[in-house]
Amino acid sequence: MTEFDLISLLTRSLPGNPSVLVGAGDDCAVLDLGVPDRHILFKTDAVVEGVHFTPDTPPEQIGHKALGRCLSDIAAMAGTPTAALITMALPRPFEPRFIEAIYSGMNVLAKRHDVAIVGGETTTNPERLLISVALLGWVGRAKAVLRSGAQSGDAIFVIGELGGSLAGKHLTFEPRLAEAHWLSDNVAIHAMLDISDGLAGDLRHILKASHKGAELLASSIPISRQARLASSSSSTSRSSSKPPLLAALTDGEDFELLFTVSSPDAVPLLDAWKKQFPDLRLTCIGKITDTEGIQIRDKQGLRILKEKGYEHFSQ
Repeated sequence: MTEFDLISLLTRSLPGNPSVLVGAGDDCAVLDLGVPDRHILFKTDAVVEGVHFTPDTPPEQIGHKALGRCLSDIAAMAGTPTAALITMALPRPFEPRFIEAIYSGMNVLAKRHDVAIVGGETTTNPERLLISVALLGWVGRAKAVLRSGAQSGDAIFVIGELGGSLAGKHLTFEPRLAEAHWLSDNVAIHAMLDISDGLAGDLRHILKASHKGAELLASSIPISRQARLASSSSSTSRSSSKPPLLAALTDGEDFELLFTVSSPDAVPLLDAWKKQFPDLRLTCIGKITDTEGIQIRDKQGLRILKEKGYEHFSQ
């Protein structure tokens, strides 16, 4: 059973109520709590020592990542974050100053995005540190961007560059909240999510929710310098690092936004983006199709993309 098989099993018969507009299966839950001009976004995420960071990771970066992952999901819905609760499961013994420094990293990021940290919970975990963040946000009524809206012929875009996040980006990324708000104000976004498990895996979430397929152009996928350097180093050291394109497709934890817009909007969007964000790359990497699955066009022609993104477990 894969991670996503388990998620499907657990979410098959979850209870709901009339306030739930979007439940499990998107970047955030969307709730209608009767606020006249907005819907509420609700998100939780966790980071675990040995999985999302190593014991020698600077504590401020651990805190940044723990909160940043949830902020990135709010961005994926074109929303605004408001308040967070923090649960920390601490090993024994632990160093109070180390935990305080984790909070310092969270606090800096929270203040940058006007997020209040309003409490939480502390408990013990025998072997390793675990941090879980629950985050509230909001979006204008009927303005949440879902995974399920991709349409045939849509252009597929990605912000920034992909691959090689283990070199440091996964601990220092900046959630694309400002960019998401600008996009929402300036173009009709049909579907969007943030790339946490790799382009090859996360694009499939949009396609499954939208009942569509995709065709990618290999030469257009924006590969990071870190992914290229890792591949170059492996060729001289005979290590097992991935080829750059494979890294961009499967590494994960880039936390960049992946979205689709109508084909006629593509060129005007690129022109406007360059004026608004001259130092941040925006790339059209392919199109949405009616053919199930993902196909990728490279020097050998068009082939079915078999590579998948990161999964926490498969058994």
